[in-house]
Amino acid sequence: MFDLLFAQYKNYPSYEITLELTAIFFGLLSVWFAKKNNILVFPTGIINTAIYVYLLWKWSLLGDMMINFYYVIMSIYGWYHWTRKKEAVVQFPISVMTLSEKKTAPVIFIATIVFVVAVYTFFDKFTHWTSYLDILVTGIFFVGMWLMAKRKIENWILWIIGDLISIPMYFAKGYTFTSIQYLIFTIIAVYGYLEWKRILQEKII
Repeated sequence: MFDLLFAQYKNYPSYEITLELTAIFFGLLSVWFAKKNNILVFPTGIINTAIYVYLLWKWSLLGDMMINFYYVIMSIYGWYHWTRKKEAVVQFPISVMTLSEKKTAPVIFIATIVFVVAVYTFFDKFTHWTSYLDILVTGIFFVGMWLMAKRKIENWILWIIGDLISIPMYFAKGYTFTSIQYLIFTIIAVYGYLEWKRILQEKII
């Protein structure tokens, strides 16, 4: 069983394994802070995603690499957005998507898919079935990060869907540690959705 899960790492450079484990540690911290509606989600997330930008380029998962680069940018925006207050009151608390955002989300998803397909085609990277999953996950996560930065509860639903798809994708590519990370992400995301839902209901009451 151990060989099935981790044998592929015997040929990997030790520094890549160290980087992957470091990124996973900060990634789990980031999702935990997101669940707690804590602004530390952003600095920990920036460390996680910056490391993965490099690793995903090495692993030829260009869509997910672009997701992580986008995460870095959106984390900076989200960090600023979450700190905005007026007379000590948070201006952008947890909320549901507006009608305008529901119309914008599919546009972001489709535009992302088209762009990533173009990138894969340009670099001739359609070499494995995981490439197609990577493109789909990229679209889902782009919208999910946008919604998280805006503190919309629906972001958790997209994280759960994307995480579930990512588990077999990374396992098939031979990155077991990252696959396990996404399994844990899924569990935390379910609890994150429930916690944000509770906070939202308390605010309404």
